[in-house]
Amino acid sequence: MTEVSPDELGNQLQAVEDDVLVLDIRHQEDYDDWHIPNSVNVDVYDELTADPESAKDRLNELPDDREIVTVCAAGVVSQTATDVLREMGYHAATLIDGMNGWSRVHRNAPVQADLDGTLVQVARPGKGCLSHVLVSDGEAAVFDPSHYLDEYGAILDEHDADLVGVFDTHAHADHVSGGAELAERHDVPYYLHPKDALAIDATPVEDGATIEVGTVDVDVIHTPGHSEGSVSFDLEGEALLTGDTLFHESVGRVELGVEAGIEDSDIEGNAATLYESLQRLLDRPDDAVVLPAHDPGSPEPPVTATLGELKEQNEDLGRDREEFVATLASDVPDHPPNFERVKRTNVGQEDVPDEELSELELGPNRCAAE
Repeated sequence: MTEVSPDELGNQLQAVEDDVLVLDIRHQEDYDDWHIPNSVNVDVYDELTADPESAKDRLNELPDDREIVTVCAAGVVSQTATDVLREMGYHAATLIDGMNGWSRVHRNAPVQADLDGTLVQVARPGKGCLSHVLVSDGEAAVFDPSHYLDEYGAILDEHDADLVGVFDTHAHADHVSGGAELAERHDVPYYLHPKDALAIDATPVEDGATIEVGTVDVDVIHTPGHSEGSVSFDLEGEALLTGDTLFHESVGRVELGVEAGIEDSDIEGNAATLYESLQRLLDRPDDAVVLPAHDPGSPEPPVTATLGELKEQNEDLGRDREEFVATLASDVPDHPPNFERVKRTNVGQEDVPDEELSELELGPNRCAAE
């Protein structure tokens, strides 16, 4: 077999005994920007497109006792790499759709939380995205879903649960939300704060509201700063779904909405607002499990930490207000790819055809401030 599906590669990488070598043949700057963890980069993209034979000298240094899976952006040039490697006697295969395919991989695992129900974390390693499914007493809610909706349908079927609501913590800037479509498919409310539901049909969530899912209360905490409509969800003091307000080692960026042209606020003001929002979260129980919507690495679920642990390990939580505002307003990392269009899509100001969604959000996650 000369091709490997993204899901198959994901399973191979999870298996300790599976000695697969992922070979990324893209330009080094593309690899440095975004790649599969533990892959190796041999920049022979130009050679493979112009004269494949000329790539053999550099590829000849690869180990000959491992299965090699070649990767490029879309799986085209990497197929040439696979052909060359097989001519050289290597056992090689191509990752179908390349990094675009890797971006579609989802994995899930239960989260340990003392709730009257089950909380499942869905991780998307290629994008660093985390979403969650709460199941209680035959009912279910999905939080921050990707637009690959079959992943959530499978979880609902596994738990024999009826979807009663879909929630977004905010209008995301790095990936296109599947929240509105998932809610429409199941004829249930799509919950989004009015400050982020600029031109989209959503059921508003307001600070202090409580929504029941089965026997679990979902309390809404308005935590603006990353976006004007950012909210966090408190599941009975046992779990905090913090969106992009609070990560395990950082906090949310404060300039994306301003630079996308959908917020009238300024960056320093957003940073000050985020500081106040974080103080509200820090009042919650220290043993509450903090579940953000992203992880900057390539997350393997469950990605969890308690609020007490974050108070010890997250440097941003130890800054006073003045230092916090100055740090977030001045230290601006590279933007997520196409963040303006992604953000406008998620607030309802732009309609992206289905066939363009994957390409639009292709690239690394960059929603954390540092």
